[in-house]
Amino acid sequence: MLPQEIIRKKRDKKKLTAEEIAFFVKGVTEGSIVDAQTAAFTMAAFLNGLNLEETTALTLNMRDSGDVLHWSGLNGPVVDKHSSGGVGDKISLMLAPMIAACGGYVPMISGRGLGHTGGTLDKFDSIPGYRTTPSNDLFVKTVKEVGCAIIGQTGNLAPADKKIYAIRDVCATVESVPLITASILSKKLAAGLDCLIMDLKCGNGAFMDSIENGRELAKSIVGVANAAGTKTKAVLTDMNQVLGRNVGNAVEVLEAVDFLKGEKTDSRLHRITMQLCGELLVLSDLAPNTREAEKKLQKTLDSGQALEIFAKMVHTLGGPADFCERPQHYLPKAAVIKPVFAKKEGYVSAMQTRNIGLSIIELKGGRITPEQKLDYATGYTRFCQIGDFVDDARPLAVVHAQTEDDFERAAASLRKNISITDTHPLHRDCIFETVA
Repeated sequence: MLPQEIIRKKRDKKKLTAEEIAFFVKGVTEGSIVDAQTAAFTMAAFLNGLNLEETTALTLNMRDSGDVLHWSGLNGPVVDKHSSGGVGDKISLMLAPMIAACGGYVPMISGRGLGHTGGTLDKFDSIPGYRTTPSNDLFVKTVKEVGCAIIGQTGNLAPADKKIYAIRDVCATVESVPLITASILSKKLAAGLDCLIMDLKCGNGAFMDSIENGRELAKSIVGVANAAGTKTKAVLTDMNQVLGRNVGNAVEVLEAVDFLKGEKTDSRLHRITMQLCGELLVLSDLAPNTREAEKKLQKTLDSGQALEIFAKMVHTLGGPADFCERPQHYLPKAAVIKPVFAKKEGYVSAMQTRNIGLSIIELKGGRITPEQKLDYATGYTRFCQIGDFVDDARPLAVVHAQTEDDFERAAASLRKNISITDTHPLHRDCIFETVA
């Protein structure tokens, strides 16, 4: 086979065979196919699309380009969750130990911040000693003994995806549903999953700004994952406002610990977390229906079992043994912690969530360059939600910054990007729909 002929075929809107796709992915992985050819292939796929069979073949070959984990001797299903990214999204931190407490095993391979969205690994990097890139042996040991482990992509996990994504990122082919599907699932399926729940964020703080775009990606991921043998369901959730009350790395870890303790639980964060956990329990046959799943999940919180598992995971992966008892003792703190008040009193009616995510980058809590060292202490706490009443006693948020100048810039950004009205806005459910 010749790579240029495969590119020509897709350029001319013809269907590729599984053998042609396997040849191309192997060539990318081994280096016999050059970057220019990979770029041309991704542009042809971006412009002309890939059908379900082509996307499934691409996903499976990218999965098989490196290590694929195989789990044996477990007395429960191997499951995971993936989010398309948002602002204030710390659900993974609660979901993994909650599912583990219900009998599942969660080998969660997560990423760092991308653009305006926060990254799960960056949150864990704020915990002293926590290893987000452990050896495969420690990763497997933690999953088997604790029930869950949240780490980063290992060196030989779906290496074809690393190469293809790096090229897509610089040749304007990121926003392709088939290529996004293959990128997400190649890494997830390499973890040896039985079941997967997708949290697809939709709104002005998500990569998918509309429900229609979210639904398209959901159908693609669900179709390909199920065709590949992993039971998968997607939930479309609201990202037209920040999720939860804390935004930033260390402060989101603190909110997650408070959630697991049953303290200061934000209603939207609780609803979406319980929905995703419940769907995953039913999907993996750990609960007969969503009502029973919710009872089971609430028990893990009330009994402290989920918190205990989170604490064990942190310690097994190198963090302090008493982290959950004294999180504020270990998490970094900003030099300037002050509230920001609106210019007038009223109800929060809307927010430009993407811009709020970008303001975290300005506080050095997110990256401008890939190698940038983050300030894990910066961010926001007590963040307002749509429908909240704000005045000179109830702030838009509390800013955590390192200088007064940084505080002033963040305060100006919040006042600019949060809308206040005299009347209470209509309630909007944070769960849009599910795709199975």
